[in-house]
Amino acid sequence: MSDISSRSEGRPAAPRLTLADVVPAVPRPLVDVVGLVAGIAWFAVAASALALEDVGDWPRTPTFAAAAGLLAAGFIAVALASRWLGAPSRWLDRAGLWLIVLGLFFTLWQLASAKLGWVPLPFFPPPQALLEVYLDDFPRLGESILASVKLQLWGYSIGAVAGFLTGVSIGWSQRAAYWVHPVLRFIGPLPAGAWLPIAFFAFPSSWSAGIFLIALATGFPVTVLTWSGILSVNPAYYDVARTLGARSRFLVLKVAIPAALPHVFVGLFMALGTSFSVLVVAELLGVKAGLGFYMQAAQGWGDYANLYAALLVLALICSGAVSLLFAARDRFLSWQKDLVTW
Repeated sequence: MSDISSRSEGRPAAPRLTLADVVPAVPRPLVDVVGLVAGIAWFAVAASALALEDVGDWPRTPTFAAAAGLLAAGFIAVALASRWLGAPSRWLDRAGLWLIVLGLFFTLWQLASAKLGWVPLPFFPPPQALLEVYLDDFPRLGESILASVKLQLWGYSIGAVAGFLTGVSIGWSQRAAYWVHPVLRFIGPLPAGAWLPIAFFAFPSSWSAGIFLIALATGFPVTVLTWSGILSVNPAYYDVARTLGARSRFLVLKVAIPAALPHVFVGLFMALGTSFSVLVVAELLGVKAGLGFYMQAAQGWGDYANLYAALLVLALICSGAVSLLFAARDRFLSWQKDLVTW
């Protein structure tokens, strides 16, 4: 037995078989069926825009039909050449079902609003009415987008930094926790909208008051989650670092904060949605600029297409902010892939 084991130890290890070695690779189909159906669905959008007369006055109907037709032609072209295309074909594979659903949705929306009048107008405008807003009213809409993004960035950044520093302080220092914790329990649970009268009276401008309200809504969840993260750090980490001669500064910056980062990002995600809600409220009630003010003016004039167009832009901005925060989390927590749930 010893001779056999000694001889086997000297032999090179046998290569491990994988599924690709056993099952032959299946070539990609000549035509992406899902992408082809998506193209047909968007051709139906274009056909529904041109086949019947509009029940109202929407001059951008031909433009909308042309855009839908171009998208349909692009999807069909990618589907027919899917075997030779790389990234576009993979994207169409992933998004194909959603594109089919969106094509059917736009077709039904077009028929129900602009063609057959099944929904009450002008409360439910057709999609070409939103396209008209983006093409004809973009200067005013663009100014509102820029104002909202600036206000959101300032308020969210200030609130996130202040909340992070406060959470680290009360999580690490008992003296800071003694003084800050009661104030946090008193102020934090109150909705930021309740501070509107005080904020617009105490601050010199509605812009600075809006920044304060957004920062207040952002700071509380970031503070609480950062504080929880600091308290949940394994004490053994500190013991090992102290054994190697680490000082308090090192323990905070190199042990406590990195270990608490998963909690910090949970707080940032929670604060993001709250901050956008406060952004719209502040713009509706005090800040005379931004998407909230734009939507209020559109509702006052009965321009519901402008209202829905601004609401769609706001949703896209929120989605983009969430995507950026996910990218930041992946970047800063890349060293903890085996410790956190992805």
